[in-house]
Amino acid sequence: MAAEAHVLVFPCPAQGHINSMLPFAAALLDAGVFVTFLHTDHNFRRATSVAGSPCLRFLSIPDGLPDDHPRSLGDMLELEKSLRKVGAVRYRDLLASLSSAGHPSQDASDGCVDSFPPVTCVIADGLLTWAIDSAEELGVPALAFRTSSASSFLAYQTVHRLVELGEIPFPAGGGGLDEPVRGVPGMESFLRRRDLPSVFRSRRGGTDGGVDPDLDPILQVFAEVTAHSRKARALVFNTTASLEAPALAHIAPRMRDVFAVGPVHAMPSPSPAPASTLWIEDDGCVAWLDGQADRSVVYVSLGSLAVITRDQFTEFLSGLVAAGYPFLWVLRADMVAAGRDRDVTAPQEAIRAAAGNNKARVVTWAPQRDVLRHRAVGCFLTHAGWNSTLEGVAEGVPMVCWPFFGDQQINSRLVGAVWRNGLDMKDVCERGVVERTVREAMESDAIRSSAQALARVVRRDVGDGGSSAREFQRLVRFIKELSVEDAKSNHQN
Repeated sequence: MAAEAHVLVFPCPAQGHINSMLPFAAALLDAGVFVTFLHTDHNFRRATSVAGSPCLRFLSIPDGLPDDHPRSLGDMLELEKSLRKVGAVRYRDLLASLSSAGHPSQDASDGCVDSFPPVTCVIADGLLTWAIDSAEELGVPALAFRTSSASSFLAYQTVHRLVELGEIPFPAGGGGLDEPVRGVPGMESFLRRRDLPSVFRSRRGGTDGGVDPDLDPILQVFAEVTAHSRKARALVFNTTASLEAPALAHIAPRMRDVFAVGPVHAMPSPSPAPASTLWIEDDGCVAWLDGQADRSVVYVSLGSLAVITRDQFTEFLSGLVAAGYPFLWVLRADMVAAGRDRDVTAPQEAIRAAAGNNKARVVTWAPQRDVLRHRAVGCFLTHAGWNSTLEGVAEGVPMVCWPFFGDQQINSRLVGAVWRNGLDMKDVCERGVVERTVREAMESDAIRSSAQALARVVRRDVGDGGSSAREFQRLVRFIKELSVEDAKSNHQN
């Protein structure tokens, strides 16, 4: 009997990575593949998702940090080191068990299935290089899944070339950030220094204006992680050729295989994907939107990790109020950094005082996809994280991008200069600029037309016969072929 394909899907333990890889796991289910989705213990306790299918289960491993650890953006390197030291051991033991025999399901309450076939393939977050290496050492084929844009991956892939050309590192400040960047193939016509991830900028400079030749240590880590993807059986991107064909074309020759299967959240599915949020969503904001006029609301969300200063918050708020449109603002409790004056008005109270309850709604987390498809939303002020970018693109909502870190700088440039479905507001946080940019995004027929046209293209990509749908089918065949090869190998042994 042919071996049944069973994939262990392992995201980096951050909200954005789970947001991308859980809908991907659901798509594998629809294709007849068993899926084990691996959380950390901490996220497993926070997650609101349930399996909902006898072929899906959730398991977890420790990340090595105490449960009350904040696991904030500034702690990411500590989390990675702890996960590599503690979680990697448990991961290897778990995978050895799962790949050698079936394993009891943690969610067999429906009585349909009480055990899974052996794991035949691992699809791990590309940042978790050790998870890919351990799988291959155990004889389990491993693929890498990147949750960021292909364009940002290409930038990290060309780090050594950029150093050779003298393009990086460059000063973080000064007037040179609009200088064009040579050396990232396919992006020479639009890429500027300020569009590269912020770690490409030098954080140290001599008093004479010279730049320290050493790269940011974090950039070196990302370059190494990116290069590691060559070792995986294949590299999977949550993107589509319609959005990033040039980047994909330049990446593919340096990988064993590349699949562009996104946007995964927009794939047609006979059943809804499991909830991917680690936060409690405020569904009441959708009812508030119901009472607003069509395309009248500015939706503001800077993601799950960004932290802004009190001054930046004030500039955003003043600009939004001056723009004159109602706005829905996702404002996490930890998002506005405490200033020196700890007696200042709480951000939520400041918003209500400045805008009033009728003109503003504040929530700690929102059901973003429902919000973006709502008729009342006229534009999306976003950090340009890749999930948010794809969600805005798929719904045809004009965007205003204020990137914070990582791939967001490149993503915002794609929005403003390549796809032209929004505006790029990077490196500026002034109330006048916020006001003007939001108004233009809300009122520009050209931007709205480009956004809607792009949405139609992307929807075709994930629909029957579309490029992403064909790539996903090819990926499923690839996974099932690996399962057959694995079964033959085990039989021979």
